[in-house]
Amino acid sequence: MDNISSSYLVRAELWLLITTLLYFLMNGAQLFETLVFVPKWAEAPPANFGLLLDGRGASLKNFWIVFHSIHEVTFLLAIVFCWKIDFARNWLLILFAIHFAVRVWTLAFFAPNIIHFQKIAETHFVVNNLAAKTSLWQTLNYIRVAIFIAVSIGLIPLCVRLLNVRV
Repeated sequence: MDNISSSYLVRAELWLLITTLLYFLMNGAQLFETLVFVPKWAEAPPANFGLLLDGRGASLKNFWIVFHSIHEVTFLLAIVFCWKIDFARNWLLILFAIHFAVRVWTLAFFAPNIIHFQKIAETHFVVNNLAAKTSLWQTLNYIRVAIFIAVSIGLIPLCVRLLNVRV
């Protein structure tokens, strides 16, 4: 920490605070979606799957692509600008690894299933065990959102510690 300038510390604090704020905003959107929107389309599959269709329901695809992209850029910038601060760098790398693993899970499981549910709404295909598949998606989504919230809460002590560093 001896080679860290005051301006470096300010940039590190700024990017860490920005990514933390964006993470909590994202959590709010995820909580709303999980507690309000998901139960609406998941309660009566496939009848309510129309809520997932672009133009006829709430199009969340573009929202989440933009929001996650902006947030992940700020997360990476926080890592870059905190790189010289050992405790911050190490903790951010751990939190980012967890975040990244959940994003991979999202892209591998949640997104393809939502796309499948949308196709069912458009084509009216009959799918075996659809209620079970929808229920599994909803249950696993609670776990996913909880992990994202845990990661964002993990940023708080890091912010506090970094804000208390004096050059």
